[in-house]
Order: sequence, then structure tokens, then C-alpha cells
Amino acid sequence: MIYYVSAGAYRSGDGTREHPFKTISEAARLAAPGDEVVVAPGVYREYVDPANGGESGARITYRSEKPLGAVITGAEEVRHWEKHKGDTWVARIGNGVFGDYNPYTVPVKGDWYFAPNPVHTGEVYLNGKAMYEVMGLDEVLDPVPYRQSWESEEITKRKWYTEQDGDRTVIYANFGGADPNRECVEINVRRNCFYPSKEGVGYITLSGFVIKQAATQWAPPTAYQDGMVGPHWSKGWIIEDCEISDSRCSGITLGKYLQPENDNKWTTKYTKDGTQTERDNIMQAQDEGWTKETVGSHIIRRCHIHDCGQTGIVGHLGGVFSIIEDNHIHHINNKQDLAGAEIGGIKMHAAIDVIYRRNHIHHCTRGLWLDWQAQGTRVTQNLFHDNTPPAGCDITPMLGLGEDIFIEVSHGPTLIDNNLLLSPCACRISTQGMAFVHNLIAGSFTWVGAGVDNGGKVFPTPRYTPYHMPHRTEVAGFMTILHGDMRFFNNIFVQQDIREDYVEYAKKNNTDKEYNFVCGTSVYEGYPTAKEYFEKFGPINPKEEENRDKFYDRLPVDGEGNLYFNGARPNSSEKDAYVDDKNRITLELTEQDQKPVLKTDLFDHLPDRKASVISTPVLGKAFEPEQAFEDPDGRTIVFDGDYFGDHRGVDPIQGPFADSEASKRQLFG
Repeated sequence: MIYYVSAGAYRSGDGTREHPFKTISEAARLAAPGDEVVVAPGVYREYVDPANGGESGARITYRSEKPLGAVITGAEEVRHWEKHKGDTWVARIGNGVFGDYNPYTVPVKGDWYFAPNPVHTGEVYLNGKAMYEVMGLDEVLDPVPYRQSWESEEITKRKWYTEQDGDRTVIYANFGGADPNRECVEINVRRNCFYPSKEGVGYITLSGFVIKQAATQWAPPTAYQDGMVGPHWSKGWIIEDCEISDSRCSGITLGKYLQPENDNKWTTKYTKDGTQTERDNIMQAQDEGWTKETVGSHIIRRCHIHDCGQTGIVGHLGGVFSIIEDNHIHHINNKQDLAGAEIGGIKMHAAIDVIYRRNHIHHCTRGLWLDWQAQGTRVTQNLFHDNTPPAGCDITPMLGLGEDIFIEVSHGPTLIDNNLLLSPCACRISTQGMAFVHNLIAGSFTWVGAGVDNGGKVFPTPRYTPYHMPHRTEVAGFMTILHGDMRFFNNIFVQQDIREDYVEYAKKNNTDKEYNFVCGTSVYEGYPTAKEYFEKFGPINPKEEENRDKFYDRLPVDGEGNLYFNGARPNSSEKDAYVDDKNRITLELTEQDQKPVLKTDLFDHLPDRKASVISTPVLGKAFEPEQAFEDPDGRTIVFDGDYFGDHRGVDPIQGPFADSEASKRQLFG
């Protein structure tokens, strides 16, 4: 059955084409497996709570009749502003509009949230652009630029402050000289936009909508993770061709369900550290039915995700076995008014058998952050750039420098192949069990050999993290991170100029050892090769005392077929590394028809030497889970396709392109 919805209908009808519903929610209460809900262009100021899920062979589809024509928003317009003083205006909103959730009394909070100012989940938008909340009226009357923001000074001076007056929410706002009664001013009043209130509402397709401006809460892995859009602990959603923006915290969630006795336990009960409560979360979920058959296997594709406060996509446990592809994700956490350990274009825990491919991720506090249990995870054919602080802003120690990819305390296998990593800091690697194959890497590897304990000053505080049965959720074991277990094949490393403010930041915060700025694998100097590592092991001699330290030594690092330019440096044990100290390579990301294009002379200086074809058997197995670098279905991967999917021959060139001409094409389309 097809239900029709039109915000422009004279009055709500029975859902037929001739007499459509006025709200999507009316259709969402009725839609059953196999049904489709077709939504006409218009603005739908409502929270859509799908009552029913579909089935694997009979999905429920919600489709915008005109792509991006139907807008679901968590915000309401505020039209009656009164002049207060100077450029400051005031509005008084009756609290009835908020129902049982008033974003202007709910602070952003939760485990691993570290921002000093108690900002709210509410936002004020001037012509669709979020303004900056401050803690006092004086800061509204006399606004100053917020220099930690990545946005312009003019935008950061648009301030607002809120207080309660009886049954009203009072908002004071400085619109920078604009008259709010002549412009579009909105406030977010709903926590979610399209999100089932109950678990297990699976097999829904959401296609072609604009979804924006929800008052979402901070979404750490130890809490109920809500977002503006998401499946809420179910299976088989498809979110496609949507524009997702301006969530206070997270845009799309593939996150964890509510565990009432173990929700933000670190910052509410205080006695167990967050790392321990996260382990508790994982084991509780496994006991309560977290399996491949019940949760995950979602697809997020061709979405435009931008201007969210915490993450574009967030998840823990609920996103397993998913595909995230062909999305454009940018300008996440640029306001820098939220701070904590859960921020990025994408931030996911337990990305088991998740594939991230052909995404364009840029201008985010960090691009892709895979934290814990990145096992069977593949990051392939993506373009990353500008995911570190821009020149001119104050770098906050709460967030650090950021990077294109951060892999943390996972045991792998995690596969990074055929990507362009163009930010000054390419990867933060506080982990093990990874393979880098056929990438162009123009930034450094940071935090190698560091960042895996829990910050104790007196006692050892190693983080034990789980690894799983191959291609399953069941926990196979726990272990600390020994570092290493790394493979680098057929990559091109190009050193960029090192920004002085980055170097000064690292020195000032005593992290200059952790923030390596030299591109290449030299940061792994001193790590054993696989041959050196494994020859230490053999039968125990009962006449000799066993050296058990060998079980806690650094794991091996191997490389072959890599090229190094502009001062990029290899690990001295790397096989056949090619280092060009003569030519100065240029890399510049430009635009053609508003699409990114790489302008470079790199391919004029490639050596006349071909590389070997790399495949799953060459990479071996990640050490701790003893799992191969293979497809989620267990099939062997042969890296004979490049960034564009073009075929490589038996003698491939290094880097992400099958031939030099490919670099002249648009990189994202």
C-alpha cells in the first residue's frame, strides 16, 4: 500500500493521493511491511516515530517525492522578538511547545564530555545558521569573537543566552545587526526528527529527505546514543540521498540501546571508570541478544551530512556489519563549543565488518574515529582533507590537533586501502592490527606507541579491550595494546610543510613525542619485523627459566613497495623503500565544477619500478583475533581495483591510482 503525505493539503485526509495526510507521523503510525510513504515537498515540523518495522523481503519505505523537497525539522520559528538593548533582542516562549523535553533546561552532558561551559541541547538559528550560546547576558550585550571556533569572527559574535521565567523560556540573542523579525529565526524544540522510540523497528528505508535542527544529547558509547535520525537498535535500515545537518550533537546514530543501570555510569555513579563501564556495556549487550542476526547491517549512502556539533554519524554496537558509502561529510564540530572524546565526522565503536568506502570527509575536528573493536573494518576509496585546525584559530587542548583517521585500542584486522589522506596529521594510531595498502598519505602518523592506557599517575592503567569471533559479535577475548602488528604496502608518502603553530601546540602541551610530524613509517623505528618477532618463540625448555616478557613485547611491523617524497621517511627495516630526496613534489586540492581535483606533479617523478599485487594472503592475519584481512563474507581481497574502481594489472604502480592520468579526474562526484 502507498500512503501519501502533503504539508500543503487543505486538511488531513485518509492518506490517498487525492486526500493525503498532512503529517508524516500519521502515515508512520499505519505503515506496515511492504508499504511506501510518499511525502510531497514542504516543511514538516514534527518528530516522526515509526510504529512498525518492515521485513527483510518487505521493507517500509519513506520517500521524498521530490529529492530533498520534503524537510523534517526539529525546530520552530520564533517571530515575535522585542528589542532589549543595542543589537540584543529578547523572546519569551511558553514551555508548552517543548512537551516533556525542554532543550533550554537540558545541558549537554555524559561520559567523556569535557567542555567547561554547561551549554544546552537547545540552539538558536539565524537563517539556518546556528549561533553561539554563552553563560551570561553581558556576553550577549558585548560579544567578542570565540577564537577556538573554525568559523569566521563575525559568525562567532552572534551570541545567545537563556534563562527560565516561570513557565517561559527566555532567550536573549545578538543577531549582529540583523532584525530577527525580518529574518528567519528558529529554535530547536524536539530531540529527534526520524527515530523510533522503541527498539527493533527494522528494515526501513528513508530516502531523499532534508532532516535538520534537532536537540540531541551527547552520545558516548556507555550511554543510550540518540541522534536526529537512526534505527534505535534494530536491523537493516537504509538511509539514502538525504541531507542531514545541524544536529546539536549527532546527525545519524547507529548506536547503543538504553541500559538503565549502566547508562553514563562513570559520570553519574562515579565509582567505576568509563573504560570499565564500557566493557560492562559490551558484555551486557552480548547477554541481552547483541548478535549479527538481530542488530546492524545498515546502509548509509549518498547522504550530505554537515554542521553537526558532535558527529555526523555515531555508533556503538548497533552499527555492526554496516556499509557507509558515497557520503559527503564536512564541517562537524566547527563551533568547538562541545568538547570530549566522542567527536568526529564519523565516530564509531565496534565497527565490526563495517565498510567505509567512497566518502568525502573534510573540515571536521577529526575525520573518521574508530574506537575499540575495529575488527574486519575496511576504509577504502575515501578522500580525507582539512581535518585539522585551520590557521588563525586557537587550538584547544581538549580536542587536540585532529587527523583524517584515528584508530584506537583495537586489535584489528583494520584495513586502510586506496585512500587519499591529505591532512597534515594523517592517522592517529593508538592501536594494532592494521594494514595500509595503496594509499596516498600526505600527513604524519601520530601517537604511535602511546595513548592506550587510562591516564593513571601512580598505578598501571592499561586498557583491556575485546576482540571477537571472526565476522561475529561474540567476544573471543580481551587484551591490552602491545603496539605494532602493522603492514604497509605500495603506499606513497609525501611530506607537507609542518605548521609552526602545530609544533608549538605539541610543545606547550608536552605532547611533542606523541605528535610526530614526519610523514612516513619512520615512527615505527625499532619495531621488529615479523621474521624477527616470531623467531623468539618455540618449545619451552624445562631446564631454562622461560622469558615471558616476549609475550608483551612490541608486535612486528613490515613494509614493502612504498615511496617517500619531500622528506618523508621509512622505517629502516622496511624492504625496498624508495626515497626521493631530489625532487620537490607539489600536492594541491583544487575544484573543477565544484568537485575536488588533485593537482600534482607526483606522477612525473615516480620511479621506474613496479610493485607487487597485494592480496589477503600477503597481509596475513591480525595477531590477537587471528583473523585475516578479508571481506566480511570471508572471501579473499585482491587489491586490483584503485580509488576509482579501475583495474590494476599484474605490475601496479604505487598509490591509490591505477595510472597517472587518473589523478586528473574529479575525486568525488
